[in-house]
This record gives sequence, structure tokens and C-alpha cells, in this order.
Amino acid sequence: MAGPLAGIKVIEMAGLGPCPFAAMMLADMGAQVIRIERKSAPGAATPFPMLGTKYDVLARGRRSLALDLKQPAAQAIALELIVKADVVLEGFRPGVMERLGLGPDACLARNAALVYGRVTGWGQSGPLAQAAGHDINYIALTGMLHAMGRADAPPAPPLNLVGDFGGGGMMLAFGVVCAMLEARGSGKGQVIDAAMTDGAALLGAMMYGLRAQGGWSGGREANLLDGGAHFYDTYACADGKFVSVGAIEPQFYALLRKLAGADDRAFDAQMEPAGWPGLSDKLAALFARRTRDEWCALLEGSDACFAPVLDLDEAPHHPHNAARATFVDVDGVVQPAPAPRFSRTVPELSSPPAWPGQHSAQVLKDWGWDDDAIAALAVQGVI
Repeated sequence: MAGPLAGIKVIEMAGLGPCPFAAMMLADMGAQVIRIERKSAPGAATPFPMLGTKYDVLARGRRSLALDLKQPAAQAIALELIVKADVVLEGFRPGVMERLGLGPDACLARNAALVYGRVTGWGQSGPLAQAAGHDINYIALTGMLHAMGRADAPPAPPLNLVGDFGGGGMMLAFGVVCAMLEARGSGKGQVIDAAMTDGAALLGAMMYGLRAQGGWSGGREANLLDGGAHFYDTYACADGKFVSVGAIEPQFYALLRKLAGADDRAFDAQMEPAGWPGLSDKLAALFARRTRDEWCALLEGSDACFAPVLDLDEAPHHPHNAARATFVDVDGVVQPAPAPRFSRTVPELSSPPAWPGQHSAQVLKDWGWDDDAIAALAVQGVI
């Protein structure tokens, strides 16, 4: 394995959303991640059709061990693997791991330096800790969802980027690396409680600062960064495609006006919010005169703070993304490459997603079980 986390051993209790995202990030950086999946009957229904296939991008770079965790022998195997690891990741409701005999107390008692990473929507404590929910619910509680979307419509769901991945999985991965660094000095592990509510709120730190200062109104499409400002928004082109502009600074705004031909003197009042709606209408009419490609020829690569709005099929082929290899093809599946970049310990994708249980026997053998023991576990239906 290559990457800055080479040599780190991680056990991932397979789940959905933020936990596999965090595990993918660690695996992308070179950690050896073993994915423990629940052993299920062949053909069992899954929530999303790509799970367990090469299209499950969040599962890339790991080996898969399938265990029937209803059996005590399987729970014992999971515990043995966890206590031999540097990190365990889990994303179940509070109490699930404890009922399996795999909670923090049981694991840290046998491996004092273990980093035990937990990610949930509401957190391990609080009145909502045991309630079901999804990304949209978690970001709703933080004030972030209310701030997104157009003024004349309900708040717009920003995919599940803010809660699941930014506020959940990425915060968990960050917490894991922080805890591992601390454990190098102290020799002691600890539990990470990564709540998507906490993480999504943290992502909104700047907006809360602006609100306290009086620079952020309570309405949508009324502020500098929410589509309220005419110079920070998206616009439709003559061909029905879209472009984005973000010319906040005066010099960039002036260049946008010059290159786009926005010579109406009304545009001089850039920072007067009362005039933003009317100026947005003027810019919309201006951008509607040309196709997206024509606007790219005029504005792309300049300091006008411009970019075309690309769809999922277009983005991997854009010259900038292609030059940086921002996307890679793994077994015919186009997907984002590991990020960020490192000058020396360069990460690389080690393998496509595994099907559940693909490496069960090999994982156990590599981690200390002999062939006879593995064969017996298979006969018992434990693996």
C-alpha cells in the first residue's frame, strides 16, 4: 500500500453513508482497511442496487470479511480483529456495538491504544440519539438547510454532501487521524463521537459569524453566498445549459462586466442588496443570449470567477479535471480520485470494491487463524 497512512490497520463495520466514506478516505491514503460485513443470504435485498458491486465506489480499496454477527463465534472474531487494529469505525445507532459485545469498553480493555470512531446522525447522547434520521434531517436541525434554496420555494436538499459526507464521514476521518497522532505520545486510545449535526453545524461556522455580525439575513436568496447577489449565482444559457459566476471582489466583478458586456450603469451598485434582484434579472437576460460554450470561450480561464456548470458525465472530461486526473476509471467505473495530493507519499487506489465476503478466508489467515480453524468456521456458517 502507498500513501501517508500505510501501515495503519483499520476495521470497518460496514454500513451506509458516512462510515464507508470515512473508511474510503483512510483506505485511499494507504491504510489497510478490513471491511466486516453482515453475512446475508444470497440474493438478499439491499437498500441501494450498487451495494456489493463494482459500482459501490465508497467501498473501494478494502478487503471484505462477511460474518454472521448473530453467532457468538462471529462476534469473537470481530473482537479479535478489532483489538489487533489501530482503528475501528462504526456507524450504527448508539448501543448496537455494545449489544454485539464490541463496544468501546470491551475493545479498549484489550487494546488501550485503540482509536474507536463512531459516527451517527444525532450523536451518542442527547434527546434524539436513538431516533432514526437521514442527512436531510440532520442538516435541518443545524440551520444549514434553511439557508439553502430559492426564496419562493422550500429549502433545497444539497444532495447528502453536507451531513453524510462533509459533516459526518470527513469529520470522522479527521477525528481518527487526530486521535492516532495523540495516541503516539500518550499510548492511549479514545472514542470519537462524530455526529452529523455537530459536523454540519461546524461547516456553517462562517455563516453563524456573519449572522451574529448582522451580515446574514434570515431569508433565503437574500445574502452574498446563497444566490441573493447577482454576481454569485448560476444562470441559464441559450442552449438550456448553465454557467456559474462568483465575482465578489471589485476587480473580478469589473472584469466580468467588461468581458460579458454588462455595461448598464445599474451594475455599478455592486454591494447594494436592494438592487440585487433587478441586477440578477439583467444578468439572466444577458447570459441567455449565448450558449454555454460561447460563454466559456469568452470567460473561462479569466479572473472573472466563472465556470460552466457541468453534469456528472461532463465533469470527468473537462480539460482541467483531465490534466489533474481528478477522476479515474476503476474497472470501467469513473469515479473521483483520492484527495488531497501529496508530494512524497502519493496515494493510489489499490483495488475496486469487493463483493461481500470476497476475502473472508484470506483475511482470517493473514490475521492469525489457521486453515483448519477457517474451514470449521465456514462449515458452521460463521463466515
